[in-house]
Amino acid sequence: MIKIYHLGTCSTCQRILKELRPGPKAVLQDIKTEQITPAQLDEMKKLSGSYESLFSRIAMKYRSMGLADKNLGEKDYRKYILQEYTFLKRPVIIVNDQIFIGNSPKNIAAAKTAMKQHAG
Repeated sequence: MIKIYHLGTCSTCQRILKELRPGPKAVLQDIKTEQITPAQLDEMKKLSGSYESLFSRIAMKYRSMGLADKNLGEKDYRKYILQEYTFLKRPVIIVNDQIFIGNSPKNIAAAKTAMKQHAG
């Protein structure tokens, strides 16, 4: 199973999707038009180990909401990601039981390798 959580209006996500060429069997979810469910977020957390690893501190609202000045815990990260899609680090790529979070070149290369093995 390949599932990719992305933002359709994000040029970085668009470029990464072009590079990955996920294929017709992959499930793509634009998190702006199709909100992340608590169950989906919990699944991502199970694979990644924490909600914090899924949380984007570069989201504009992170500073504007004063979150940079707060001591956030796992419950806070979960709440904010569910409340506001921009707090999810993007893209999140799930290949079987592996998760790849964010857009670093190293991360995207690893996701690409896992997707090729999955198609294998």
